[in-house]
Amino acid sequence: MLLIKHCLIICVATISLIASAADKPNILMIAIDDQNDWIGFMGGHPNAKTPHIDSLAATGTAFTNAHCQSPLCNPSRTSLMVSKRPGSTGIYGLQPWFRDVSELADLETLPQFFMRQGYKTYTAGKIYHGRYGREGGEWDVVGPGASGKPFPPKKLVNTPQPHRLVDWGTFDHKDEEKGDWLVADWTEQQLDKMPKDEPFFMACGFFLPHVPCYATQKWFDMHPEETTQLPLIKRDDRKDTPRFSWYIHWSLPEPRLEFLEDTGEWMNLTRSYLACTTFVDSQVKRVLDALDRNGLRDNTIIVLWSDHGWHIGEKEITGKNTLWDDGTRVPLLFAGPGVEAGQVCAKPAELLDVYPTLVDLIGAEKTDQLEGNSLLPQLHDASAERIQPAITTHNAGNHGIRSEKWRYIVYADGSEELYNMVEDPNEWTNLAANPEYADVIAEHKKFVPQSDLPPAPNSAARVLIYDNGRVNWEGKDIPKGAPIPEITR
Repeated sequence: MLLIKHCLIICVATISLIASAADKPNILMIAIDDQNDWIGFMGGHPNAKTPHIDSLAATGTAFTNAHCQSPLCNPSRTSLMVSKRPGSTGIYGLQPWFRDVSELADLETLPQFFMRQGYKTYTAGKIYHGRYGREGGEWDVVGPGASGKPFPPKKLVNTPQPHRLVDWGTFDHKDEEKGDWLVADWTEQQLDKMPKDEPFFMACGFFLPHVPCYATQKWFDMHPEETTQLPLIKRDDRKDTPRFSWYIHWSLPEPRLEFLEDTGEWMNLTRSYLACTTFVDSQVKRVLDALDRNGLRDNTIIVLWSDHGWHIGEKEITGKNTLWDDGTRVPLLFAGPGVEAGQVCAKPAELLDVYPTLVDLIGAEKTDQLEGNSLLPQLHDASAERIQPAITTHNAGNHGIRSEKWRYIVYADGSEELYNMVEDPNEWTNLAANPEYADVIAEHKKFVPQSDLPPAPNSAARVLIYDNGRVNWEGKDIPKGAPIPEITR
């Protein structure tokens, strides 16, 4: 009798655990690399074609004023995955991997948090920068990594700095050969065999539209040259921006606008970026279809984001590494259990907020580590008050503060920019020198991060250091009065 009673207790406990696990919502995180606001629901480009991302946005809450914490892959992704600002970690460049910094080695990342909550964690493609985080037990199951392959026999565009990845256009290859296709394949396969009694946290990271912006002809044909608009620019747009604004992207592989115009490549790059974005949208659909056919959609929280924006001629440059909207504004949306459907939220939001928001959505307890603010109030009511602006940092001392109406930028030497984002959404008129806006600047200055650590040990690639008038870019001093590079290094 005692044995039977003991077995019954074990069975009831087991059933209870299974029910508890089944009740937890799954998490599907979709990351897109270098994706700016050229997404349908964000209105960043009139020719953007992203029907599947837009459809997903319509089922949840889409943020149209969301911004990265750094306009560069490694610091941005690190910030999102640990919910700490770059100034709190010293991670500013493409190196190092934060786990290699002794003071940061014990930070609990999103996948580790969900492991602790009883989730099985999966990853494929680009979630952290490069191969960071793919080894060492960060995830339970690791799929294919990110890749820009296949490559043509030689570069399609002869850019001034012959970096292999800085290229764009179309050549003879198949969608099925592309790295993002393989990532979507693997993600589909995992969802097709996913056990129904085990909650999962799955992170699927797409590489495109990161350069090289290669797309097959099918996607180019969806963006014909005769109807595709070039990005809006203002000639001599940098006349009212501080010299320091050039230092944070002093010499890079990405070419300047001057090169695009001189070589007739501006339209080609515009179409290439749009085509790659539409291709990635189709891969997002494949993943969402797998959720649907396996009956997982209703119990899965979906969060989609990009790590930073990308210029295509605006402010006379291409690429990232800026504190303007083109460099910081990103798609961010949540859908699924606990998220109000059909909402568009214009309140400022940060990628830093993804971690605490997911913690709240599954009803878990937050840790003191998290510096982000939960977006749960806005997921319930898009008009809910949000005092915190979005803050972006690119190397110590350089910060962009984005509220609903304003963008304020302060550089390490104290120079400033201010834009009225309602009247001047392209940031063409710097108001910082106008005393009429002193109160606006003072209000935004309150949000400049107090923690502004120097670069972590072994920092490299896109690292800028300012010290008492001395400007050092990637290990080399920039002489005072040095001419601004017209194209690139």
